[in-house]
Amino acid sequence: MKASPAYRVFRVVALVVVVLSLVTPLLWMIAASFKTNVDIYDTGKALVFSPTLDNYATVLKQSHYVSFIGNSLWVAFAATVLSLILGVPAAYSMSRFNMKKSALVVLMARVIPGVSLLVPWYYVFSNLQLVGGFTVLILSHMFVSLPLIVYIMMGFFDGLPEELEEAALVDGLTHIGAFRRITLPLSVPGIATAGILSFIFSWNNFMFALVLSGADTKTLPVAIFDFVGYASIDWGGLMAAATVVTLPIMVIALFVQKYVVSGLTAGATKG
Repeated sequence: MKASPAYRVFRVVALVVVVLSLVTPLLWMIAASFKTNVDIYDTGKALVFSPTLDNYATVLKQSHYVSFIGNSLWVAFAATVLSLILGVPAAYSMSRFNMKKSALVVLMARVIPGVSLLVPWYYVFSNLQLVGGFTVLILSHMFVSLPLIVYIMMGFFDGLPEELEEAALVDGLTHIGAFRRITLPLSVPGIATAGILSFIFSWNNFMFALVLSGADTKTLPVAIFDFVGYASIDWGGLMAAATVVTLPIMVIALFVQKYVVSGLTAGATKG
C-alpha cells in the first residue's frame, strides 16, 4: 500500500529531526576544536571564525596524547582478542549443548551495571598490586566484551545448521574437530561483528579506566579530563581531545557498518 502524502511528510520531518539531533553536537564539537576559547564563548562566531590548530598541537604534543592513543589501542585490542578466544568456544558450547543456566549467567553479566563492581574490583586488584597497570584494565574491559561476544555468537551458532556438524561427526571428526573445521569458518562474519563491537565498546570505555588506570596507562577517554580544571576549563583543548577520541571510531564504524549488519543478521537466515 502506498503511504499517504501526510505520512511521507511526517516521515521526512522526523528523519531530519533525528539526524540533526545526532549530527549537530558532533559538528559543534569539531568546529569548537578549531576555535580559541574566546571564540567558543562568542556566539557571534558560531559559524564564522578564524580556525586554529593550536588546540590539536596542545593535545598531540603537550599532553602526550600519542602515548594515550597507544594505550587505548593496546587495551581495546587485547581485551577483544582474549574475549574472542574465550567467548566463541563458550558460545558454541552453550548453543549446541543447550546450556541454559550458563547462558543465563552470561545474560546477567551483560545487564549488571559495571559501576556496582568497581569498588570490589579496586579492593581486590589493589591488594594484588595490579591497579594502575594494563592487566587490570584489560580484565575490566573483558567484563563488557566477553558477555557481548558470547551473546552475539550464541545467536549466530543457533542459526547455523547442525546437519553439517553431524555429517562431520559421522566422517570421524570429534566435536572439537567439527567446530574447528566446519563451524568456525562459517562463523567468520559473526566473529568479525562481535570483534568490531567489542573493540568499539572497549575504546569508548571510561568508567573502568578512570578508576583502575595509572598515570602511564591512561586511555583516551580518561585523558580528556586533563583539560578540566577546578577553576577553568580549556574548552578548545577539550573539544580537540574529544575529536581525537571520536573520529577514529566513527571512521571505523562507517567502513564496517555493512559487515556489522550482515554479521548480526546472518545467523538468523542460515539453516
